[in-house]
Amino acid sequence: MEIEPLTIGAVVADDNSAMRLALDLAKVAGHLGEVPVGAVVLRDGVVIAARHNERESAQDPTAHAEILALRDAAKAIGQWRLNDCSLVVTLEPCVMCAGALINARIGRLVYGAADLKGGATASLYNVCADPRLNHEPVVVHGVGEQESQSLLKEFFAIRRVPE
Repeated sequence: MEIEPLTIGAVVADDNSAMRLALDLAKVAGHLGEVPVGAVVLRDGVVIAARHNERESAQDPTAHAEILALRDAAKAIGQWRLNDCSLVVTLEPCVMCAGALINARIGRLVYGAADLKGGATASLYNVCADPRLNHEPVVVHGVGEQESQSLLKEFFAIRRVPE
């Protein structure tokens, strides 16, 4: 799905406003049958990338919202180092995405819902704070947590109804 052109280039006042955009993307993903996760990348308070999960539509196991947003952000600024950028995502990143955050040198991560089964920035693992790695982004959790959790619970409740 194409992202609304107004999202890219939008000026965002704070983490809550950025999360609102990510939640809107997560809702789009859910309507498309994707796990409802949305992510935006900000640079100097401006949205430079915005994506949602696309694993089902792309048939790509790496098409998580975070990975797609990081790729778009790197293209937008013409370099892979995103140390002056923030990633705002509705769900705590998994191991793959946390590794991508480290490799992209993301400056800051903001996420909504914890992922107790696969979260890799606090819940199950803590990749972003591993001193053995070459980068440690600032991590802020719990922004938009309730709405992020609700979207996920509703999505999976519909799909797990016994027949």
